[in-house]
Amino acid sequence: MTDSPSRVAVVTGAGRGIGAAVAARLADDGFAVGLLDLDEAGVKQGAEAIVAKGGKAVGVALDVVDAEQVEAAVTRVADELGPPVVLVNNAGITRDNLIFKMTEQDWDSVLGVHLKGSFLMTRAVQKYMTQEKYGRIVNLSSTSALGNRGQVNYSAAKAGMQGFTKTLAIELGKFNVTANAIAPGFIATDMTAATAERIGMSFEDFKAAAASQIPVQRVGTPDDIAHLTSYLVSEGAGFVSGQVVYVAGGPKD
Repeated sequence: MTDSPSRVAVVTGAGRGIGAAVAARLADDGFAVGLLDLDEAGVKQGAEAIVAKGGKAVGVALDVVDAEQVEAAVTRVADELGPPVVLVNNAGITRDNLIFKMTEQDWDSVLGVHLKGSFLMTRAVQKYMTQEKYGRIVNLSSTSALGNRGQVNYSAAKAGMQGFTKTLAIELGKFNVTANAIAPGFIATDMTAATAERIGMSFEDFKAAAASQIPVQRVGTPDDIAHLTSYLVSEGAGFVSGQVVYVAGGPKD
């Protein structure tokens, strides 16, 4: 274990995919973990798996765009596990379409979950971080922040996450709180599988096509993101803050 077992981490979007992998990795690192997601069954299953391995965890269902639910969920984690000093803002959705087909709801939903959700979660958790004079925030951005056809809403949200991160680093640094963003490229998850299905392509062919354009010649996995998260929330990353790290198998601008 690389960190004190007494430290508590909160991971949103932890019901599956990247969030589930991050939660499991942080538990392996010795953190007590609050798994948060709309998918109550998913986070409860994840928490049970952590507890079965000897760790501490609680799964809480919530909608990250609802301020009351966010406050209640964070309070529950603090009451059951202790003050959270690590936050991974991973919750996200896609509503892809070309701009002339995109509805206001498509725009509002995506910007809401990514940006408002991260704002509400960070506002709730930073109270504990500043009191403890220690904290680590990791926000999930994306290579789509650089622009991606059919994702004007998602691209705007993920670019926003980068500005959000840099400002948090400036505001919270004096409390020994760091904030960094991870910007994944193609990661094999249910979300990317749904994209393949939507365009009428098998997931294996979709991954192969993506891998052919990536210098390391493979697509990413949730564990790739979990490994980097593990470092960014560690004691050793205390002088790394306000950074955006692209995890895409090659260079990005």
